[in-house]
Amino acid sequence: MAHRNDLEHVLRQFFLQQEGRYVSFKRIKKEFGDRFAKTALHEALMRLVQERFLDKQGSQYRHLANRLKKAIPNTRYVEGVLEITRSGTGYLISDQLKDDLRITAHRLGQALHGDTVRVLISEKPDGRRDARVVDVLQRAMDTYVGILHEHNGDWFVRPTGRNSHVDFLIPSDKLRHARVNDKVVVRLLHWPARQPTPVAEIVERLGRSGDHETEMKAVLVEQGFRLRFSKRALQEAEQIPDRWPRQEENIRRDFRDVPTFTIDPADARDFDDALSIQHIDDNLWEVGIHIADVSYYVKPGTALDQEAALRGTSVYLVDRCVPMLPERLSNNLCSLNPHTDRLCFSVVVVMNEEAEIKKVWMGKTIIHSRRRFTYEEVQEILDGKPDVFGPQLVRLNSLAKRLRKKRHAAGSIDFDATEVSFRLDAQGRPVAVFLKKMTDANRLIEDFMLLANRLVAEYVSAQKGKKVAFVYRVHDVPNPEKLQELADVARLFGYRFDFSTPRRISRSLNAMLLQARGKPEEFMLNMLAIRAMAKAVYSTENIGHYGLAFRHYTHFTSPIRRYPDLLAHRILNSLLQGKPVLIDRLEALCRHCSERERAAAEAERMSVKLKQAEFMIEYIGETFNAIISGITEFGVFVLTEDTYCEGLVSFDRIKGDYFTADTKKHLIRGVNTGIVYRLGDRVRVRLVGADTVTRNLDFALLGRAI
Repeated sequence: MAHRNDLEHVLRQFFLQQEGRYVSFKRIKKEFGDRFAKTALHEALMRLVQERFLDKQGSQYRHLANRLKKAIPNTRYVEGVLEITRSGTGYLISDQLKDDLRITAHRLGQALHGDTVRVLISEKPDGRRDARVVDVLQRAMDTYVGILHEHNGDWFVRPTGRNSHVDFLIPSDKLRHARVNDKVVVRLLHWPARQPTPVAEIVERLGRSGDHETEMKAVLVEQGFRLRFSKRALQEAEQIPDRWPRQEENIRRDFRDVPTFTIDPADARDFDDALSIQHIDDNLWEVGIHIADVSYYVKPGTALDQEAALRGTSVYLVDRCVPMLPERLSNNLCSLNPHTDRLCFSVVVVMNEEAEIKKVWMGKTIIHSRRRFTYEEVQEILDGKPDVFGPQLVRLNSLAKRLRKKRHAAGSIDFDATEVSFRLDAQGRPVAVFLKKMTDANRLIEDFMLLANRLVAEYVSAQKGKKVAFVYRVHDVPNPEKLQELADVARLFGYRFDFSTPRRISRSLNAMLLQARGKPEEFMLNMLAIRAMAKAVYSTENIGHYGLAFRHYTHFTSPIRRYPDLLAHRILNSLLQGKPVLIDRLEALCRHCSERERAAAEAERMSVKLKQAEFMIEYIGETFNAIISGITEFGVFVLTEDTYCEGLVSFDRIKGDYFTADTKKHLIRGVNTGIVYRLGDRVRVRLVGADTVTRNLDFALLGRAI
């Protein structure tokens, strides 16, 4: 199937370059005959004719859309990525357009959420635009998750999530023993021309729809993550010796006698960073930032390396971690467990009490962690609780605060990483929901990890006379239109922005986030501010990191759970040893890891929504105070103030009037009463539905909050 899709994609790209000219089958065979069989070429061409992508005259073929364009005035073609909303409406995201292009559900053709598509835009005399999908250039996925149904003897799967507007027809011999109401994974086989239903086969049964374990598996599969490691990767992991050879210790700097400890969340299962500190002079401190040396165990080209590259990242769902590496590595050999010797790659910094850096050393080390701290334990010590490591932790906190102050002065944006968290019972059911707040203990670790990442990137960038391909973590300047939207919302709460320079943008954002701390709008404004920022990505081209105000930045400190960090370790080690840096397709790996990171973030968000729906089921019928957090053409999204759960109020659930949306002004207005609700308004809502299968919450709007 993958082979056939590859052939069709190659042919589509070939004909798009012909600008409407007819091409003979003889030339096509000459062009592609060394890669594809004659029969396969012929069958692929006929499918493209049936889909009306190609026009056929005898043995000649040409792209049909070019002929259509001549017949329809005021038209143009645009390519981009299709996003489909919960209501079934599509939006084309394209660099060729200033704004996202709305496409109604009945004009999506054979496109699915995330697909790269070509859209025909017709300009109306009154200025309106009509758009329809004319071609799917590339599928975003080859498998989809849905629920198996039966109707009049036919079997079909209705996908969950963004593709719920399409049913997949399943031939009876492709059921793989699945039953009605099972959640399954399907692979699209083909989509006959002018047919509303694609044909697919079931490739895996996840379990009964609605079951906790089934739904968590579905979250992962929907984002393209593997549920199991390959046998070869597991075998390689098991074959790694528990102990390294004695000569390995002779080539590493020994930190085992230096006070060293880890600081992590209470539920952490792997520890990939540790800190050490020792006083070396009246005014000088040596701080070691020690990172698990995963590159010692995971070598390029091995099954372990291939598996890690494919996954790109670990995924942290509400109730579990799906690791990038098998547990023998992630929780054992590479994890900096307490009271155990471990191999590390370290950045060692000598600094004075003002956190001015006097000396930097980077290299392979061996450490022995004396203690495994949780954030809560460290915070108690920073607040005054006596502890044997108290002086070291207090000194590290003092240095971290000075590093942070310098970063903020340079323009770094201090997002308060507030996140929704749950307390789960023994069966994994949520019994409480709360916001996890950043403390000085969290920031202490963050500041030293940022320092190590920056210093490594600066070292690589400073290699004179060498053009070193490296994995940078880059962050572009914000989109002015999204910033203006954020400013419009913030103004509703009394916050003001200055956009005249990048530095003033960051200062305005920091001021807003600080002033909003502890207020009802804090969580929403943090969320909207993050959405307004460009997305940080991995790249071999260093454009700097706007959000952190760093000219050079990378990810070096989490190689257990991020593949780019492992790549950074390998490159840095080669440079330190004076060896050539040889990593094939590095930019392609950067793009892949960026995509996998986005998928992991979406999976984590979906697991939160699942637990929120599971938690809120018991509260159906009850009322809540909420903030309007989003305005759409089909309703408003609201965020409950006490449980931090976001759900939809569709227009038919606002009694007393018919409402319409003005998304540009971030408001809805009653047609008869003129009542206006704006983004950020506090309202009273009633929960009318909570669905763990779709992960959706539905509310009715009762009026303004009292």
